[in-house]
Amino acid sequence: MSYQTLQRTVNARLEIKKSEFIAYAYPVTSREQAMFHVEQLREQYADARHYCWAYIIGDPNNTTSAGFDDDGEPSGTAGRPILNVLQHKSIGNIIIIVVRYFGGIKLGAGGLTRAYAGSAQAAVNEMILSPYVAMAQVQIQAEFATEAQCRYVVDSLHGSIDDVAYSKQVLLNITIAEREIETLKTALAMAGKVLHDDG
Repeated sequence: MSYQTLQRTVNARLEIKKSEFIAYAYPVTSREQAMFHVEQLREQYADARHYCWAYIIGDPNNTTSAGFDDDGEPSGTAGRPILNVLQHKSIGNIIIIVVRYFGGIKLGAGGLTRAYAGSAQAAVNEMILSPYVAMAQVQIQAEFATEAQCRYVVDSLHGSIDDVAYSKQVLLNITIAEREIETLKTALAMAGKVLHDDG
């Protein structure tokens, strides 16, 4: 599962034959989240002609959830070119929305395809990408005397402690990269702790 994800929202503008193309890219983890951004831009740019988009949730090389919309542009000239840019660049958990103000000059199917792909590429050029890391929630059951040691192990593996419950023992709920779980188990076993995988 090697792909890139967007760290923060970016946008870019292109003007092609008097039409203005405003591309926005947002990090998303669900279709609902992606559609929320589409509706937001429809309100923000209420007088625009088209709101074309494409999204990929998860791995772009093995997509479980992807979608696109030409929003009234000729079929295949807007959403698909945006999606192609995302797949070509291996970017997942993302939506790119291109808002178009029509400038009065028709671009033709080829011109539109290039304009939407170019707008998506302009947004990609602004992006700060980072490799996707699959995370997992796990629980560690420990004695009071070894809590500090558990915290040290989690910290050394760049995990985060989300919650701690104290009763007869200490129960730590943590989030850690899936690839580090075996290392965590080994380190905790050496220290005599119990690990519960919530996965």
